[in-house]
Amino acid sequence: MKPSVYICNVLILSVLILSSWVYAASNADAGKKTYDQSCVGCHASGVLQSPKLGDKQDWSNREKQGFDVLLSHAIKGYKNMPAKGGNPTIKDEDIGNAVRYMLAGSGLDQYASKQEASQTVKSTKAKKAEGVVDSTDKNKSSSKTKTVSANRFNRLMKPSAEWNLPPVSDGIHDPENGGTHFLQKPKQAFESLSSSKSGNRVDWVKALENNEIAPRYDRLSDDVKPIVMDLNIIREVKGSMPDVVYPHKQHTEWLDCSNCHPKIFIPQKGANQISMASILLGQKCGVCHGKVAFPVSECRLCHSKNKPVKAEAVTSQ
Repeated sequence: MKPSVYICNVLILSVLILSSWVYAASNADAGKKTYDQSCVGCHASGVLQSPKLGDKQDWSNREKQGFDVLLSHAIKGYKNMPAKGGNPTIKDEDIGNAVRYMLAGSGLDQYASKQEASQTVKSTKAKKAEGVVDSTDKNKSSSKTKTVSANRFNRLMKPSAEWNLPPVSDGIHDPENGGTHFLQKPKQAFESLSSSKSGNRVDWVKALENNEIAPRYDRLSDDVKPIVMDLNIIREVKGSMPDVVYPHKQHTEWLDCSNCHPKIFIPQKGANQISMASILLGQKCGVCHGKVAFPVSECRLCHSKNKPVKAEAVTSQ
């Protein structure tokens, strides 16, 4: 073999190895990002028997079923595991990266070297939509590493810099769609409404009470009036936390009863088992709260009924 041909082959092989390493590293980063945003709430602490990140024995037992089975459970849901961690907007590819990240981070070394998503190469359009920075744009981006909060699994619990982002950068709308650029920015739309310290910083109940908004109760007719049910449901809570008050009035001013009953809540006393774990998993109250209603960080908005003070026994002197 001629020296020039040999050197050329070595260079090609080196480039392929380096490219493979960069590809694997980028998918490892993508796996961690998805984990931090949508998986950490359960897999960091083991909520509802979910395998904890770092628990090699637990993950090994589950991995024996095969990676494809684990991935199917993560995407479609299985027992206590909601489909895609309760966030249907996550792509299957990102779920796969997150599963590999947790397997690798739990001591299963065979996954540390192949943090790969599907073999399909992302199109340039898809990369832009996901906010992937090309090498030509690296100089334009900040050199600081962005720290992802552990509370990112709850969509409305965000740092102040991410409140009410414009549609083109909120991660919900398609930035490649020209119509997205014509949508009004939330900060501009919300500036005249009653403010709140949580969620998207709007107190929607107060805005409704003050006639700042007039939600349309029926899609086809603006003459249909809501059937408001003024009834509070009290749920006693064990421990020192105040009891939960569920106000039907504030909910039925927006929603028809069929939005919640009977699929989410069975209208029968004692038929609904509700816990913070299930809410964080996007079930029961978590179907809305943390996604389109105020997040679970605002404890006192629900736990609003103080427990009665027990009279101390009077002892005779």
